[in-house]
Amino acid sequence: MSFEAPPTLLELSMKSLLRNEALAISVLQQLPSEFFPSLFKEAFKSRHMKILTAMVAVWPFACLPVGAMMKVPDRMILQAVLDGVDIMLTDKAHFRRSKLRVLDLRNTHNVFWDVWPGIHGLDCSKGTLSKKQTGNGHFRYAVRRLLKVVTDFDLRLNLDEQQAYLLQWAQQRKGAVRLCCMKMSICVTPLGIIMMVLKTFQPDYIEELELSTNWSLVTLSHFATCFGQMRNLRRLHLARIYTNTDKAVNTSANIEEKCAARFISQIAKLNCLQHLSMDGVYFSSERMKQLFRCIKSPLKTLSVSLCRISQSDLKHLSQCRRLFHLKHLNLFGVALFNLCPTHLFFLLKNVGDTLQSLELEHCRMGDSHLSALLPALSQCLQLTRVNLYDNDLSTSLLKELLQSMTHLSKLTEEFYPAPLECYGESGHVIVDKFAKLCPDLLDILRSKRQPKKVSFGTEFCPQCFQRCVYDQKTKLCQAPLSPSITRSLAPPTFPELTQRAKLRTSAAAGSGSAQRKSRSPVSFPRAFRPVSLLGAVAENRDPCPGTLLCSPSSSG
Repeated sequence: MSFEAPPTLLELSMKSLLRNEALAISVLQQLPSEFFPSLFKEAFKSRHMKILTAMVAVWPFACLPVGAMMKVPDRMILQAVLDGVDIMLTDKAHFRRSKLRVLDLRNTHNVFWDVWPGIHGLDCSKGTLSKKQTGNGHFRYAVRRLLKVVTDFDLRLNLDEQQAYLLQWAQQRKGAVRLCCMKMSICVTPLGIIMMVLKTFQPDYIEELELSTNWSLVTLSHFATCFGQMRNLRRLHLARIYTNTDKAVNTSANIEEKCAARFISQIAKLNCLQHLSMDGVYFSSERMKQLFRCIKSPLKTLSVSLCRISQSDLKHLSQCRRLFHLKHLNLFGVALFNLCPTHLFFLLKNVGDTLQSLELEHCRMGDSHLSALLPALSQCLQLTRVNLYDNDLSTSLLKELLQSMTHLSKLTEEFYPAPLECYGESGHVIVDKFAKLCPDLLDILRSKRQPKKVSFGTEFCPQCFQRCVYDQKTKLCQAPLSPSITRSLAPPTFPELTQRAKLRTSAAAGSGSAQRKSRSPVSFPRAFRPVSLLGAVAENRDPCPGTLLCSPSSSG
């Protein structure tokens, strides 16, 4: 039999106060500071709006991280909190009592609510005002006097109710409140809304920007000025930006090139940039060259996924000295099978002392490509994670690869492709071979070190969109038929793949029942999944959002 612990005296006192709202508000001035966090949480949970407002007005700590408690947007809670700020700002007695300097509305975990007592000196606004931001001197004194309201902003097609209310409130109190946005996400948002938002938020407070939009490059160039003002940007994620430089198709190619150049040139102003991610982005080789030349600070992370890059692009990437201290390199879905590996070898060689994670999934490299990379890869002694799924490697090359990885003692996650010998002539997985070869390959690593997490995975099954995976035991995919993936020895061109995908889609619709009866392997081109995604990006459209087919997986 289990018994619940009886409520503490503090809990009983708080419940008593909350039952008498007028009494609770009247005693706040005499209430010890240690009671405030617990009472605030209880008032928040039970939605005592008037008590919340009164507590904010006399908050005895420098920071109130209320956003950590708001798991979903709540206009009523926000209004109650901001009403408390208004009382604090307009009532001199409350202003003298309150120590509030930062109101944090970000929905992120905050240690403030976990650690008690002894948090009087805790600065829960870490990251809201860097030395560089105050180092200019011209607004340091003003910032010290103003109340900072810190938030993240996720902009979609229109402002939601809470966003609109916060912006209007901040605009009406510009002389007393500074609204600071740390992370801004922009997705298919009209440019007019963004310009209006950035008149309230100062761009130089933004530290993280996600830009995923179907804007034309002309519209993107209009955003360039605001983009260049984000001088303290540390993370930049660009997605779904595509320019067509085929003059036979696009007569405005020169205009697009100039617009792209104007936007990219602003990257030279981002002296704090540490993490750059490009997902489904395609610029001309000249613009890619410009992009890597504009990077002014050493990057920790470079992610170029589902992008078509040329030999020239890879060359400029490998020669950018700002990438020579990378900790994380991700080239997911970048077709490397038809590119010379020399430049990637050069980059891996230069990041050998710092690189911690390497993602080369869906790159379709063959034996010759990976063999050329092995001398550099084997010297990346800081690697903790490597992902080589969906590359076309033979058993002999995999053995050579694993031999070279045996001394990389910091590896905790390793993902390798199933050898080509595991596939039959029609491309289906030969389960017996898969179950026999993978343990032998794993033994190569075990002979030198004790691997923590190692997986060998096949291609995705076209029926259940899962892999067959060996991670010390064989796990087959969940398809009702035998798992089957058909491979193409020579990777098809984009036009060939587009036409072939249409034919196979119509053929599958008409012959699905016959296949179920015969239990014959389903025929899909091996490079269908990654290249079809690239095709979607190249056509500037969503690559089937929300489907498993478009969700990269390393865990099977």
